[in-house]
Amino acid sequence: MERIELWPEGAPYSKGEELEDRPALTPYLLEGAGANVPAVVVLPGGGYGMRAYHEGEPIAQWLNSLGFHAFVLSYRVAPYQHPAPLSDAQRALRYVRSRAEEWGIDSGRLGILGFSAGGHLASTAGTHYDAGDAAAQDPVERFSCRPDFMVLCYPVISMGEFRHDGSRTNLLGPEPSEADIRLFSNELQVTADTPPTFLWHTSDDPSVPVENALLFAGALSRCKVPFELHSFQSGSHGLGLAEDHPEAWVWPELCARWFKRRELI
Repeated sequence: MERIELWPEGAPYSKGEELEDRPALTPYLLEGAGANVPAVVVLPGGGYGMRAYHEGEPIAQWLNSLGFHAFVLSYRVAPYQHPAPLSDAQRALRYVRSRAEEWGIDSGRLGILGFSAGGHLASTAGTHYDAGDAAAQDPVERFSCRPDFMVLCYPVISMGEFRHDGSRTNLLGPEPSEADIRLFSNELQVTADTPPTFLWHTSDDPSVPVENALLFAGALSRCKVPFELHSFQSGSHGLGLAEDHPEAWVWPELCARWFKRRELI
């Protein structure tokens, strides 16, 4: 499988030369799809300490089955902390847009999908973005890093009361400042320009409290941003496609219907 390094000459904030220091995209491109194809950047979860395989390639293949080009992002995790992961996510969105014409991608239908801590990173990309720097020497940096839509699966959202301790420590360190806690509690960063969002969670998730999804949905509602939220009664954390779960197995179909309603596929 092709692996595209986001900064071939070396990533910002790099600590060395190991593979983990070299964030990259793995593309899952549809063959013969033509032009103006929607695309999604996929962020596996893992508490900002690892990246779970079952939330990467299988998700990209499911997105392919719906008619999306997909890209799994190998973003930096511990010992890396902020700003490296967000830098990687923003760069991934810029990079895909920079090659949109070559790959036949509709750069106005480029979304981001994340699980757990990858959901936090996705929601961070969806609330902390810019339109690009038209004067940048690096042509990739001239493109916007705003996703056009988000899919957040049992996401970490808040760094406050309902935080996931491991994710917060790995991202912000053991004693984060109150300013950073607020800045990366993404329910506090939603605006009317935040992208439309599909969310799902299980109500008794033992690792990441369902309040994370509820807080984000509430913020979207207050800002009049279109969203869809599904909270299944019961289920463990890290379900991925949830194919064998008696309730959550329906989430991919619900999400596909949402994509269709939003004219993304």
